[in-house]
Parts: sequence; C-alpha cells; structure tokens
Amino acid sequence: MILGLASALASAALFGVAAVAQAHAMRALPDGDLGLRGFVRAAVRSWPLLGVVGAYLAGFALHAVALYLLPLYLAQASISLSLPVTAVVSALWLHERLDTGRWLAVVAVIAGLVLVAAGAGGVEHTTSTATLVGIGALWLLVLALGARPALAGGAGILGAWSGLGYAGSAVTTRGLSADDVLFSVLALVVVSALGLVAFWLYSVALGRTDVASSTAPLIVMQTCIPAVVGVVAFGDTVRSGWEIAVLAGLVVSIAGAIHLGRAPGVRMAA
Repeated sequence: MILGLASALASAALFGVAAVAQAHAMRALPDGDLGLRGFVRAAVRSWPLLGVVGAYLAGFALHAVALYLLPLYLAQASISLSLPVTAVVSALWLHERLDTGRWLAVVAVIAGLVLVAAGAGGVEHTTSTATLVGIGALWLLVLALGARPALAGGAGILGAWSGLGYAGSAVTTRGLSADDVLFSVLALVVVSALGLVAFWLYSVALGRTDVASSTAPLIVMQTCIPAVVGVVAFGDTVRSGWEIAVLAGLVVSIAGAIHLGRAPGVRMAA
C-alpha cells in the first residue's frame, strides 16, 4: 500500500507539472490543423511537447505501479492531486491566478482524497486480460467516434472527453500481466492508442483556456469512471465501515474539480 501511494503521489506531481508545460508548448505552436494527424506532425517537431510526452510516460509508469498495488478508485483519485500542483505551477509560469473560491476548491480536492485514501481496502485481480483488452478496444472506438464532436465544443467538453480516454487507459492497464504475454501486448497497444487520443484532445483544450479549467473536467472523468468500474466489476474493496466516508471523499473531490472547471482563471500581468 505504501509503495502504491508513493508511486501515485509521484505520478500526480509529474502530471501536474507536465500539464503546465503542455499548455505552454501548445500556445507556442503556430495556428494550423488541430486534427489528430496535424497535431502529431506538429508535436514531433516541437521539442517542448516531446519533453512533455517523456514526462507523461514516466508518470504513467509510476501510475501503472499504483494501479497494480492500489484499488482502482484510489489510484485514480490520487491523480487529482496533480490539480494543486498545476494551479501553483501555472500561476508561477503562465501567470494564471486562481481566486479564493477556486483555491478552496483545490483544498476540497485534497481533503476528499484524504478520506478516499483512509478508506481504501484490498485489490482483487479477477478480470482476465482478454476481457480487459476487449473493453479497452470498445472504449477506444467510443472515444474516437466522439472526438470530432468534442472538438466542436468548448474546452470543458474537450477536457472531459480526454479524461474519458485516460480512464479507459487506466482500466485497460489492469490487464497487463506477465502470465499472458500476447494479450498484454494487445492491452499495451490499446492503452497507447487511448493515451494518444486523450493527449491530443487535452492539448487542444489547453490551447483554448487556462490550465485549471481544462484539467478539472479531465480529472472528474478519469476519477469517477474507473472508480465505479473498479468496485462494481473488478472487486476492489473498501475498509469495513468506511463506505460512506469514501463516497463522501469522492463527491467532495469531484465537486472541487467541477467548481474549478466552471469558469476560466484570471491571467496576471507577466
């Protein structure tokens, strides 16, 4: 449990800093094609974006450890801790200021996660790798079909849709197993595809509004969906007597994230 929590916290810190670097890199790109192929062409020519990808890969490796050692809802909820990191770094780097109400929302996210961590129970690995690969493939299809409508919407919609992709990536990662090499390779392919589409949509969102407003709906989606899937389908458990506290913690942290996503932050003079 301790190793899993340490890995989750380290990945959250990496994701938080990488999100701000990602926003800075996206805003430095010239206007052009925002489709997936156009974005990939621009990204491979951008050293800052390639550095962001490297940071995300390191964060994902740490997150994968957390996913294996912790209940899925706890591993995903811990990613919400990237939000205060993002808020502080974006204020220092991009001059995006959060008012008092939005800082209270950041505190709510952290307080909610304390309850979730305190009530975390054991981890079950009862779902076959093949089943998770199938779930991940269907998830990828839904994500791809909804990508273009999401691009036509606002940054909040884009953030939420990218969160759906990262949620699918987390769920499919539970299928990685040394005992089933073939399906684990397929799972890795699906995870990579989900991550690519999610990264693209999140990048577009970061180019449209402030980092906190783009990140909050992403966190809501990638926290809530795997949490439900983990408890309902994977057999993740909660400590006896802590069910209400864990539920309250999820609600409070998600409410804080939603509040952060309701309105853009204020840019300070550089």
